[in-house]
Amino acid sequence: MLLTLQELAELTGYQKPSAQMRWLEVQRIPFLVGGDGRPKVLRAPLVARLGGSPSSLGKPEPQLRLGGHKPHRKP
Repeated sequence: MLLTLQELAELTGYQKPSAQMRWLEVQRIPFLVGGDGRPKVLRAPLVARLGGSPSSLGKPEPQLRLGGHKPHRKP
């Protein structure tokens, strides 16, 4: 998954794509330039570099079960 435009601006501190790309290069964060001229940064490697666990990305949220309904079990 890619960082959103807002996340990229928050990460770099810049709004302009050219300034974002310069900042990413200095920080040695890999990116590709999209057809729209904006840098595209993968979320997982960035999270891992910041000390997070890439395996925690994409985990589904726990589901809340209300009421006394018990799951059906096969006999």
